[in-house]
Amino acid sequence: MPLTRRGALLAGGLAAAGAALPGGMAQARDSRRLDWLMDMVHSNPGEPPTRSAYNDPRTLAAHGHNAQVVNEFRPPHTAITFDGFDERIFPPGSDARAWVEWNAATIDERIRQIHDAGLRALYFTDIIVLPKRLVELHAGEILDGDGRIDLDRPLTRQIHRIMLAEVFDRFPGLDGLVVRTGETYLSNTPHHTGNNPITRGAESHLLLLDILREEVCARRGKLLFYRTWSFDGFHTDPAYYLSVTDRVAPHPNLIFTVKHTQGDYWRTRAFNPTLAIGRHPQVVEVQCQREYEGKGAHPNYIGDGVLNGFEENAGATGPNGLVDIRDNPNLRGIWTWSRGGGWRGPYIEHELWCDLNFAVVSRWARDTGRAERSIFDEHARRLGLSAVDRDRFRWLALASAAGVLRGHYSTVFELGRTTWMRDQFLGGSDKDLTADFQHVLDAGLVDAALAEKATAAAIWSRIDRLAAQIRPPDPETREYLRVSSRYGLLLHRVIHHGWGAMLRGFAGDRTGDYDTAAIRAHIAGYDRAWSEFRRLADTSPSCASLYVPQSFGPRNPDGTYDADPDHGMRQSVDRYR
Repeated sequence: MPLTRRGALLAGGLAAAGAALPGGMAQARDSRRLDWLMDMVHSNPGEPPTRSAYNDPRTLAAHGHNAQVVNEFRPPHTAITFDGFDERIFPPGSDARAWVEWNAATIDERIRQIHDAGLRALYFTDIIVLPKRLVELHAGEILDGDGRIDLDRPLTRQIHRIMLAEVFDRFPGLDGLVVRTGETYLSNTPHHTGNNPITRGAESHLLLLDILREEVCARRGKLLFYRTWSFDGFHTDPAYYLSVTDRVAPHPNLIFTVKHTQGDYWRTRAFNPTLAIGRHPQVVEVQCQREYEGKGAHPNYIGDGVLNGFEENAGATGPNGLVDIRDNPNLRGIWTWSRGGGWRGPYIEHELWCDLNFAVVSRWARDTGRAERSIFDEHARRLGLSAVDRDRFRWLALASAAGVLRGHYSTVFELGRTTWMRDQFLGGSDKDLTADFQHVLDAGLVDAALAEKATAAAIWSRIDRLAAQIRPPDPETREYLRVSSRYGLLLHRVIHHGWGAMLRGFAGDRTGDYDTAAIRAHIAGYDRAWSEFRRLADTSPSCASLYVPQSFGPRNPDGTYDADPDHGMRQSVDRYR
């Protein structure tokens, strides 16, 4: 796809830093403060809670947030005994009951801390999750023929009503729930089991919403944030979204939450067309530590793209960013994911890049008339940067967005497997990229695709040089700025040369004509990049943990994920040595 002005400036070099900066300059005639500004630290399932300044609700209060979403995958309905339903489920003196009581005590303390900071306390809640013992005792009345807990069974619905009543009786200070369907993470709940309740599409959502709206909103006056994230079209298809929400009576405490992207948090996807439609208030979900794009291990500025639209969507019909829907009455809030999402690493030692994305999106939610550039500059001043360094920091941030687009994704062809690179994993031509490489070969785009990866590496080389010139007064910030920018450079050299060896080799496999000189050169560059990457980690304490040249693996028995031992960039490159 053609470069926008922003992309052309960045791809052409940072020497144009004195030119007018693209994006985010205009001031809206009208502005408002959105009703909800929520934040969540999304801890990795199956791992200890993420260490972050954003766990402290006082940090959020200082940024103007009015709610904290706790997500450590031990929600309140795993901290009740179900004694009012069946005392056999968690008998006194059992290890399981002791765990439930410990979990309840931690939730009590967390709610107290959140309220002391002046925020609403919300808990991220997967449905369906029920005690294993309950399922064993009542299997005949709640399981379907495939052994799944079935929301269509009358007792299952009754149990959920009892469960919600006990949750709010046990935790009267709990202000509300954030409910997810589609995925059920059980790694942190050893005494519970569960599954996705959505088995009949829209009808299943309506069945669940009827229970939740009545028990949470109407009967108890609590807040219900119902996530549209699912795998059945609710999140991405406007017709499907309306087929559900138009059949639900509005309630002042019922809000739907929607990711800003039409799909997961990927570039090259359209702005979500289910936003700003229907008759219910909406809160927009924004991930600040992008799980498919480095997780804060290197610069990756998404504030401009989220607000004004990403460069690859320029010219598309309809809204491209939050600025385009700021006057829509359905837009009622922003839900920042300050940290987390996904699985495993990279694990970061400094929150510089999460902070930037968080600050820009959050401050815009407090005043939707502010220009993105104005908010960005305010944050740069808070970092103590001089006027010259603020301009450098601006260009570095915008360049990181251009470099990620051309390194992870593509402007040359439509990348199908956007998950080839996710969390700490790097896939290869042996599985993740096979179909995309075949498309590139068939379309005659091998040279163009590899030239784009070279451009990405060149952008990151400029970022690396620029980072060395920026001098924040805080030494730890200054060091992480330098180290994380070098991390981005070396990662994208790995990508450039890894793709070079794999795609040239893949073409040879299909045609019988191997460009052996080019393959050898790319393998040598790939090895050099990995050597420098490891040296950076060994010599820089602030360096994030490194990527693993293996594909994202299959699900482990405990519900977590690790590397695929048999597939990935390493095996794919090694094939052509």
